[in-house]
Amino acid sequence: MTLATDLQTRKFTPTFTRLVSKEGGTSYPLKALNICEETFAPLEVDYDYDLIRRTVTRESIQAGPNSIWRYRSFLPVESENPIDVGTGMTPLVKSNRLARRLGLKNLYIKNDAVNMPTLSFKDRVVSVALTRARELGFTTVSCASTGNLANSTAAIAAHAGLDCCVFIPADLEAGKVLGTLIYNPTVMAVKGNYDQVNRLCSEVGNTYGWGFVNINLRPYYSEGSKTLGFEVAEQLGWKLPDHIVAPLASGSLFTKIYKGFQEFVKVGLVEGKDVRFSGAQAEGCSPIAKAFQEGRDFVAPVKPDTIAKSIAIGNPADGIYALEIARKTNGNIESVTDAEIIEGIKLLAETEGIFTETAGGTTIAVLKKLVEAGKIDPEETTVVYITGNGLKTQEAVQGYIGEPLLIEPKLDSFERALERSRTLERLEWQQVLV
Repeated sequence: MTLATDLQTRKFTPTFTRLVSKEGGTSYPLKALNICEETFAPLEVDYDYDLIRRTVTRESIQAGPNSIWRYRSFLPVESENPIDVGTGMTPLVKSNRLARRLGLKNLYIKNDAVNMPTLSFKDRVVSVALTRARELGFTTVSCASTGNLANSTAAIAAHAGLDCCVFIPADLEAGKVLGTLIYNPTVMAVKGNYDQVNRLCSEVGNTYGWGFVNINLRPYYSEGSKTLGFEVAEQLGWKLPDHIVAPLASGSLFTKIYKGFQEFVKVGLVEGKDVRFSGAQAEGCSPIAKAFQEGRDFVAPVKPDTIAKSIAIGNPADGIYALEIARKTNGNIESVTDAEIIEGIKLLAETEGIFTETAGGTTIAVLKKLVEAGKIDPEETTVVYITGNGLKTQEAVQGYIGEPLLIEPKLDSFERALERSRTLERLEWQQVLV
C-alpha cells in the first residue's frame, strides 16, 4: 500500500470538542447554538489541537480530496461522508498586469469567483453547515442572505436532498434571485434590508426549529471560511503571506482566515510569522471601517446604501473582532465609493481576466487605495481575496462599459468601425496621460 492510499483509507476521527464563548470562555455542547447565554457573545468551535498535531501532516492533507474536505480534521464534522460538491481548492493566481499597474512585486489573487457549485466563497461555509445540519438531524435548512448565501444554500441542499427555504431582501440583484430559484427552494423576498431579514429569520428559527446556516448553525458554518486561509498557505508552498486584503460584511470571513493561519501554525504545518490583515468596505455600508478610522472599540450600526449588496450588512456580528485583528496585525480597514467599486471591477477584469462582483470590486478598490497611501509594501507577499463572480451582479457595471460596434457584413464597414475604435482608444489614453 502506498503512503497516499494509506492516508486516504484511515478512519476519520472527529477533532472538534465543544462550543466556547468568545467572551469569557464558557463551554457549550456541540448542538445548534450560536450565542452565549451569559455574555450574549458569539460561540465558536474549539478543537483538540494535540490530536490534530499527532494525526495530520502536509502529506495527509495532500492525499485528501481536491476540495475543502482535505482539511476535514480542522472542520466541525463527524461524518465519514461530508457533503462534497467540489467546493474549494480555487486558483491562487500570481498577478502580473494588475501588480505592475499598482506597483507591487508579489501580488496574488485568491479567486473564489470560480468556486463550485455557485461561484462564491459561500459554498465553503454552506458545505460545512449543511453537513453538520444533517448530523444534528435537521431536515429543513434555511438562511438569511444578501444573495450568494441563498445561492449556495439552495444548491447544496438540493444536492443533499434537504428541504430548503431561504430569505432575501426584495431588492436583490436579478442574477442572484435567479441563481437561487433554479434549485427550486422556497424563496421569501422580504421588504427590508439584510438586517431586517436576519431578525425575521431568528424568529422563524425559534418558531419552526429549522437549521439556519448563519443563525443557530453559525458556529459550524463560519468555520468553513478557514479553508481560504488553509488553501493560501498550502498554495504558497506551506508559507504564510505577509499581507491579506479581504472584504468585510459581518466580519466572519476576516476573522476565520486569521484563525485558519493560526491553526496551521499551532499544529506545526507552517512557520509562524506576522501577517497583516486589511479589510474592505463600501462607503454606503462601512460600520467597521468607520469604527477603525475613528479609533472606536465598538461598531455602530448603519443603514446600508450601496451597490455592493453582498457585503451590505449594517450591523455586523463579528465587526469588533475584525477591528481587533486589523489593529493587532498592523493592518487597515478602508472604504470606497460606489464609483470606485465599479472601477475596481473593471480594473481586475481588464488586467487579469477575472470578472468579480461588487464585493470583489470593493476589495480591489481598497487594495489600490492602500497602495496609493503607502500602506502596502511593494515587496510584501500580498494576497487579495475575490469572493464572488461578476455574472451575479451585472447591473452594477451596465452603462459603465463599452458597447458592441454594430457593423454591416462587409469589409469596408468593419474597417470604418475599427478605425473609430482605435481613435477612441487614443483619445482615452490621452485623457489618462493628462
